[in-house]
Amino acid sequence: MNDSPTQHALREIRRAFTSRLTLLSLAAVVALLGISGPFGTLEHLAFGPRLAYWAVIVPLTFGIGMAVSAFVAHSLGRSEQTLLVSSCVIVATAISVGITVLLINWLAFGIAPFNFTYAGPLLASVMATAAVIAGILYYVSGLSEVPAQQRAPTTVPTLMDRIALDKRGSLISMSVQDHYVEVTTTAGSSLLLMRLTDAMRETSGIDGLQVHRSHWVERAHVVATERDADKALLTLSDGRTLPASRSHIKALKDAGILPR
Repeated sequence: MNDSPTQHALREIRRAFTSRLTLLSLAAVVALLGISGPFGTLEHLAFGPRLAYWAVIVPLTFGIGMAVSAFVAHSLGRSEQTLLVSSCVIVATAISVGITVLLINWLAFGIAPFNFTYAGPLLASVMATAAVIAGILYYVSGLSEVPAQQRAPTTVPTLMDRIALDKRGSLISMSVQDHYVEVTTTAGSSLLLMRLTDAMRETSGIDGLQVHRSHWVERAHVVATERDADKALLTLSDGRTLPASRSHIKALKDAGILPR
């Protein structure tokens, strides 16, 4: 399954907003901005409304900025790390965040964004701030890296010898289908008449693990997780979701896929 820019952007948003660290960081930023009152909010808003204003602005602009950044980076092809790609990502993020702030101020305070005396300086300062943050996130958070599904595997497992040439690629997952094992790579899926335990033996050199009696996943292709009571759901790089059983939760925690 091909990974579209839209799917990638939505996945990045979900991964960010299901991260406890991200949520705590956003809450800290909201509190800091609510107390300090930048961009004139200290002079024009009481503490309660000011805190509510930033509680809307911060997560909304963060989400929009991350979505635009991921979408543009994926569309331009992050495997080509050029100054043009990086610049386009940062500029697009800054513009989207700046426009978002102007529209929120228009809805909240009735300040139309058509007055350049007001909109010009505000847009410039917001875009400059967003550009700096976007640049840091782009290089630090891994948005500038080639996505897992586009990387060439450093090790070719023996299992690939059983798969047709046009279906060989980076190994994503293996699942039991009756007496067969469905092997999914970045190039497609194949059914092999063998046991899952035998298939796993032929993945030597690949950083993967069994997450269910019927499922095995390659660690780098797990892009999001969700706990379901004493079980879990794993979202893979091709958009599929596989269950993880209770008996494999500890292994997932040890691998750093699930929080402890």
